Amino acid sequence: MQLGMIGLGRMGANMARRLMRGGHQCVVYDRSPDSVKALAAEGAKGSDSLAALVAGLAKPRAVWIMVPAGAATESTVTELAGLLEPGDTIIDGGNTFFKDDIRRAKALAAKQITYVDAGTSGGVFGLERGYCMMIGGDPATVTRLDPIFKTLAPGRGTVERTPGREKKTGPGATSEDGYLHCGPVGSGHFVKMVHNGIEYGIMQALAEGFDIMRGAGNPTVAEEHRFDLPVADIAEVWRRGSVLSSWLVDLTAKALIEDPALSKFSGHVQDSGEGRWTVMAAIEEAVPADVIAASLFTRFRSRQDQSFAEKVLSAMRFQFGGHVERPTGG
Repeated sequence: MQLGMIGLGRMGANMARRLMRGGHQCVVYDRSPDSVKALAAEGAKGSDSLAALVAGLAKPRAVWIMVPAGAATESTVTELAGLLEPGDTIIDGGNTFFKDDIRRAKALAAKQITYVDAGTSGGVFGLERGYCMMIGGDPATVTRLDPIFKTLAPGRGTVERTPGREKKTGPGATSEDGYLHCGPVGSGHFVKMVHNGIEYGIMQALAEGFDIMRGAGNPTVAEEHRFDLPVADIAEVWRRGSVLSSWLVDLTAKALIEDPALSKFSGHVQDSGEGRWTVMAAIEEAVPADVIAASLFTRFRSRQDQSFAEKVLSAMRFQFGGHVERPTGG
């Protein structure tokens, strides 16, 4: 198939490469001419504008947007809406808020342009590993684009089959290959949103666990209960046979063997927005999401040296009990 790819950053460029390796033709655009030139040298058809990208695609066109969620995606969709024609399709593979997908799809439907949301997980390793995709859109459009999704997906590989899964046919059968049509427009990014919210919680639990183990040698711990634990080696052993074994543990082990003290990291942790949206969805549905909410708030806290709230706590402790806080490091 032929696909237009807009956004040649850490994921977009490698997605185009994976598609070309699979025999698809890619017409590419990025605000950076050097990024376009690099992909063109590898066999893609480069474009110097969105208009040129659209002109370089055969009808019905399919254009995949891989730019940051928010204003960048909004402006790209708006410009494309003025360039594409009835029967064409826009695919948003970024981390868009699902309610924005639904709004955009309605606006594009008036022009008979279809819209697909493809929540994409795989990061910088996707070129070789493939991309897990959670897709929302009308069945006919998603089916037409299946060759694209199938090529980008990891495939079954060596992952052991879930017992009973061999009997599964029809909708959902592609889940074993690493991609799934989740439902109508918005559902793909909704599932990816929850995926990332869960990721926040798992990452936070792992981070806290390693912090506890590192702190086991702290002088404040009773000497007979003190341990100097080989944290990097613990991460490695957990990769092998443990119920915690996962890609996140793999990446943690890699980081700790490269830099045991993690000295090059400040501890300032950003959030992509999807953790916030997951908590918002939980509130709307009245579903308790204690772990995800706590992990999100921890990321907020990581960006402050001392918050005003902590100063209020210190002030209250001093007022009711005369407790004087020690200076930092004291």
